[in-house]
Amino acid sequence: MPDMYENPLCKRYASAEMRRVFSDDNKFSTWRKLWVALAESQKELGLDISDEQIGEMKAFVDDINYETAAKFETETMHDVMAHIRAYGQQCPTAKPIIHLGATSCYVGDNTDIIQQRAALFVIKKLLVNAVSKLYDFANRHKGLPCLAYTHFQAAQPTTVGKRATLWIQDLLFDLEQIDFTLNNLKLLGCKGTTGTGASFLDLFDGNHEKVKELERKIAVKMGFGADKIYAVSGQTYSRKVDFFTLSALSGIAQSAYKFSNDVRLLSHLKEIDEPFGEGQVGSSAMAYKRNPMRSERIASLSRYVTVNALNPALTASAQWLERTLDDSANRRVSVPEAFLAVDAILSLYINVAGGMVVYPKVAEKHLSEELPFMATENILMHCVKKGGDRQLLHERIRVHSVETAKKIKRDGGENDLLERILNDSAFNMTGGELDELLKAERFTGRAKEQTEEFLRYVSAVLEKNGDLLGVDVKITV
Repeated sequence: MPDMYENPLCKRYASAEMRRVFSDDNKFSTWRKLWVALAESQKELGLDISDEQIGEMKAFVDDINYETAAKFETETMHDVMAHIRAYGQQCPTAKPIIHLGATSCYVGDNTDIIQQRAALFVIKKLLVNAVSKLYDFANRHKGLPCLAYTHFQAAQPTTVGKRATLWIQDLLFDLEQIDFTLNNLKLLGCKGTTGTGASFLDLFDGNHEKVKELERKIAVKMGFGADKIYAVSGQTYSRKVDFFTLSALSGIAQSAYKFSNDVRLLSHLKEIDEPFGEGQVGSSAMAYKRNPMRSERIASLSRYVTVNALNPALTASAQWLERTLDDSANRRVSVPEAFLAVDAILSLYINVAGGMVVYPKVAEKHLSEELPFMATENILMHCVKKGGDRQLLHERIRVHSVETAKKIKRDGGENDLLERILNDSAFNMTGGELDELLKAERFTGRAKEQTEEFLRYVSAVLEKNGDLLGVDVKITV
């Protein structure tokens, strides 16, 4: 609707799969599945509920009468009551037992957990595929020397592949957190208005075991283990659960932000380009430009997710006693949007990592510009071994280095340090000796070997999650 605001996360960035997780259809059909699970479990534990009533409820699980629900919500100002009435209108026989003994959070909170779990599985799939793309990139370039940078100043060389292992390692940390979060998610269960289970205890004539079994049965019917229920609660599950979930998403955003910044810096250096469409326009004014727009979008969305993680932290800390409603409006926005944004971030990450172009000649040029300074220690040791005076040679290198640096920075000249050393009789060096000392692989340490060793570990992680590989991401630039 062009005359109404639409959330860009849905309209522009997030995948259809993630949008479906938080769709009204998924939300309200889950509410109805929970009502069915409640009725089935109550019947199995001896309450007077018929197969006909349950069959009627099942028939309308996915047939949500939205207009009727909207009408009732206008009257009641209560979304759960509105949907109970709307469902009851479709299921007249089952109407008396729908939501029996439950409170609103029975459907609301349990659905939130179910949606979070489904969304976390989507995120995990994307995360594994991002790692896979980086694995391929690191493996291809594991031995390609390049300058490393500390403080964005030229430092001891590394390899392009070794640098990529740093990105992978961050994502593996995030994968561990996602797995931990998934493994520890539990349902609220059905504990009633203040978490005591009093209404259900009354329904089952004081039988505590049946009240406990009711929760276990519902958990299993909803795809959770019988033990995957929070042991205690107020009316809601602890809002710290949302904090833990969004903290894991924030971790992914932090990793992606770092990656995107590195790509942007390397793009400026012309050593790497992110993918660029055939008809893509970098600037409306400067037609020659190839701006790293995808990496910039990763940074932009990652910043949002990182800041958004404050929402559940503040919400969890502000809850009163057994329940307060100042969490509701915030959670309706902050939780789904965190997932939608991270979905978009990882889709972009996969796209960029899978299509990055490396320019070895530019990397070699930058390396050759700085290598003379880095090689001075090797030159010094070589000449001392040949009988030179270390103190004298050290001073000569210092003088030549200072003069060379002046020429480069003050006059914009070329780095002629090696030429100065070759022409200085104190060093007694030949061009062949110098070429041997300047081979780039002499300066990259164990970068290639570290990459190979690390990638063996990454390969095992990818094999373990092989069923998640192969997503097709679609990017709107």
